[in-house]
Amino acid sequence: MRSLRSRAAVDDIPDDNASQLRTFPFLHRKPSFSKVIALKNDHPNYSSQTYLDKFPKMCPPDCEGKVVLYFTSLRGVRKTFENCCMLRLILKGFQIHVDERDVWMHSKFRQELTEVMGAALSVPRLFILGRYIGGAEDVQLLHEEGILGKLLEDLPVECRQVCKICADVRFIPCTLCRGSCKIVTSLGISERCSECNENGLIMCPLCD
Repeated sequence: MRSLRSRAAVDDIPDDNASQLRTFPFLHRKPSFSKVIALKNDHPNYSSQTYLDKFPKMCPPDCEGKVVLYFTSLRGVRKTFENCCMLRLILKGFQIHVDERDVWMHSKFRQELTEVMGAALSVPRLFILGRYIGGAEDVQLLHEEGILGKLLEDLPVECRQVCKICADVRFIPCTLCRGSCKIVTSLGISERCSECNENGLIMCPLCD
């Protein structure tokens, strides 16, 4: 009887209240997204630069005039990998050039991100024209609210084809040590190859 009464009490709630709750989805958002909501309520005629000025100026190397995404292709942590894939797909939909920096393929990219952020943070992390936009949840909400499109609207559309050398992976096996990370000197001594990274890879000469 108690369960029946409680169920009846819930059914007695007016439909207006229920619809009112459904019209405020931001009530279920995390408090960290309050800035995104404020941006959404800004003047509709704001330019992309005006929106960008509201984000902190944090610029990784060679990032001033680019869209840079730090991500990982390693499937070690499922949630992290899925977030990286999601952001790559979102950005791909805008058909702009994105400088994708895989922190698993190249430790230098991880070091860059740590230095610019001041701490070792998880990926993905997005930067637009030298401004730090945010991580997966921030960028996803910006996209849902239509703000990400405003940030990218003045950027040129990418029309280049897939790289014939690396297939847009941006790395190829080292041509000196053939990916072994070791070379043998003329004296027969094995040394660490100075040309490749920790994975025996070098940047693609066509994409770099």
